[in-house]
Amino acid sequence: NKIKTLLSTDKLNPVLIVSPSWLSPGASVTLSCDVEYPSEGWLFSWYKAVPYYKITEEPYTYELLPDGSKTAQSLHIINGQTSTAGYVCRVERGSNFYHNYYSKPKFVWSADLYSAASLTVGPVEQRLGFDFVRLTCTGNSTWWRVRKFPENSVPYCSDVWNLGESVCTLYTVISYSDDGVYWCESMSKQFSNAVNITLQDFYSGPLMVIPDDPVKKGTFVSLSCNLRIKKIFPFVAFYHNNKLIQNDSREELNFLAVSKSDEGSYKCQYSGKESPSRWMSVKCE
Repeated sequence: NKIKTLLSTDKLNPVLIVSPSWLSPGASVTLSCDVEYPSEGWLFSWYKAVPYYKITEEPYTYELLPDGSKTAQSLHIINGQTSTAGYVCRVERGSNFYHNYYSKPKFVWSADLYSAASLTVGPVEQRLGFDFVRLTCTGNSTWWRVRKFPENSVPYCSDVWNLGESVCTLYTVISYSDDGVYWCESMSKQFSNAVNITLQDFYSGPLMVIPDDPVKKGTFVSLSCNLRIKKIFPFVAFYHNNKLIQNDSREELNFLAVSKSDEGSYKCQYSGKESPSRWMSVKCE
């Protein structure tokens, strides 16, 4: 009997589908609420998920959308949505609506940056021999947290409210299950842009390491080709503007006195794996 009760409860829990998952300019957002059994006789209400500041409670409270209260329609269309947002549907039936259930929050994400809330993904860095990527939340708020979907593997920094700038660090040695969509939320109910992160994109191949600032003409400059898992006998090739300029086991490309002609696009191949191209600027003063 207990098993049957659990199964029937699962079938009563509504499932919310949000389409599209990623916002595009001018597109409307369609919310669809589905109950497995019984599938008819429900009234639907529609809510926006709002970040909740109490860590020990649910992560969101729900605010009823305009014209979103107790309709017989299982679809609800939102026009004019431009930023990342979360939604919830509620279903009710029976006398005095004694059966009422909420769905889990579902999100529509926007990749657009906002001055009030933004998530930036830093370059790959190294610390104590480990590669990592830093996620940073900034904007017009004093408290921030990083959120992730799916929640199958949540980084230790996720869901923690931070005062001021919130920083989340993803280490490759943890797990590639950290892959997913990341965004920031503030206690002042702001959602940042969302970023779809696949750690393999950062680490499956080598990195072409070049100074971020322009280098001075006539100075010594060293570029490097880094692979997270080193080879004992590597074959490393460096390219300047797609022209092969060095091909041996050295992981560095050195310029004793860099010249203006050395300016341009550089990439490398490390035992057959190619890095993204990066630009090196040379200043004459």
